Amino acid sequence: MYKGIYIALSGAVTNQSQMDVISHNLANAQTLGYKKEKISFSDFLLSQLNGGPEFSDGRTMSTLSGSVTDLSSGNLIRTGNPLDVALDGPGFLSLEGGQYTRRGDLTLSPDRYLVTQTGRKVLGSSGPIQLPQGKVEIGTDGGISVDGVQVDKIKVVDFKDPGSLSRAGEYFVTTDAGTPSKAGVKQGYLEASNVDVIGEMVGMITALREYETFEKAVHAFDDSMGKVTNDLAKI
Repeated sequence: MYKGIYIALSGAVTNQSQMDVISHNLANAQTLGYKKEKISFSDFLLSQLNGGPEFSDGRTMSTLSGSVTDLSSGNLIRTGNPLDVALDGPGFLSLEGGQYTRRGDLTLSPDRYLVTQTGRKVLGSSGPIQLPQGKVEIGTDGGISVDGVQVDKIKVVDFKDPGSLSRAGEYFVTTDAGTPSKAGVKQGYLEASNVDVIGEMVGMITALREYETFEKAVHAFDDSMGKVTNDLAKI
């Protein structure tokens, strides 16, 4: 019977982890360029814990096997700001320090480097992009022109194995050098978060109900064991 508690408890713990991920996604539903997280679970037999015989009667426990980032594109929002860029297709803006992002609300530093909102420099053909005074135009290939003269080109890269990307704060990092991306660059647009708020809310409600079910099961097993213990004491 005590094994039943472990099975129910493992289900409650995994549901709690799922709710934590969903809460984080919902908190970033309005974050530009944010990519939602998804978690996966795996089951294993109790016999794998205690070395006993294997059963085919569902005596399995659940555990969190990992999380993955959903890199699907978010909706594009037109802003008209000449320093706002969105990527139309798979790829990432390259930043100094080996970091990457899909968030394109760029700005100029005091020394006129093209930077993210946190001050991370955007990379071009040969390093950080520095712009002279003038009217900025950005082509679909990422080429940047000032007063009609091209001065640099935004470095946009893609990765054969998107799973190699890991989060580092609001950016992504990877040991993969990447290859030039075929994504189009749209000036005056921003990419919204790819979080489906309604879908995440439904997922949270489902996870909460499952958690409550497992919690009740744990209490039921605990009450049963308490009765067994008390009855044995009377014999």
